[in-house]
Amino acid sequence: MTGVPASAAGGSSQASAAQPAATPVSQAPQPASAEAPLTGPPAAVGPVGVSAIAEVAASAAGPQEAARPPRGAKLAAAAVNQASVWNIANFLTMLRLLLVPGFVALMLADGGYDPAWRSFAWAAFAVAMITDLFDGHLARTYNLVTDFGKIADPIADKAIMGAALICLSSLGDLPWWVTIVILGRELGITLLRFLVIRYGVIPASRGGKLKTLIQGIAVGMYVLALTGWLATLRFWVMGAAVVLTVATGLDYVNQAIVLRRQGIAERRAASEETQA
Repeated sequence: MTGVPASAAGGSSQASAAQPAATPVSQAPQPASAEAPLTGPPAAVGPVGVSAIAEVAASAAGPQEAARPPRGAKLAAAAVNQASVWNIANFLTMLRLLLVPGFVALMLADGGYDPAWRSFAWAAFAVAMITDLFDGHLARTYNLVTDFGKIADPIADKAIMGAALICLSSLGDLPWWVTIVILGRELGITLLRFLVIRYGVIPASRGGKLKTLIQGIAVGMYVLALTGWLATLRFWVMGAAVVLTVATGLDYVNQAIVLRRQGIAERRAASEETQA
């Protein structure tokens, strides 16, 4: 009888029983790796997980990519922040510009000495000065500031005041030196603002606003054909306007000098820090 001995058969079965069962490769646990691809449906991620994933993505993208705004974001923000040119503030500025030739025509009508025409000229001048008080306030309060307004507003201010002063001096009602002092100061300060704008902006002071108010009152009193004590009063009001014009002009010059020195010092310090 041929066959496997019982001892051999028993040994083989014992060895098979003693040997541990091999684990399938597909079921063997694998170490977690960040580079291992994710398989299967994604698990639900809570708010904490979302923020963590966002931080990991931002750090992986690098500081420049994380800080870079979305494409077109700056253009969209500029379009939102830029007010329309067609707003009430710019309309008042344009109205003041249009009043200048009308004021001159009324002021010089019938030789320039007719009380009735001078009254109409005063009305046009008063409307121009009132719009000067309101257009800037409206632009700042309701965010209606535009590049057109920044340029047109000071031009309109100087145009109406300059036209009134030149008309009064040409008619002999106001000495030419007063016109030269006021207009020279206005044009000089405007030029000074542009010269130091690289270092900063010279803000309008309370003295400057008071000067504008007193100038408007004084010129308006001269536009009207006043007599008696009112004619004497307008002389003193114009004197106060001239004093404020010179004093505030010197104050603006001092502010411009200080602003320029500070700007130069800051640029020099920044240059030295960069070199170090």
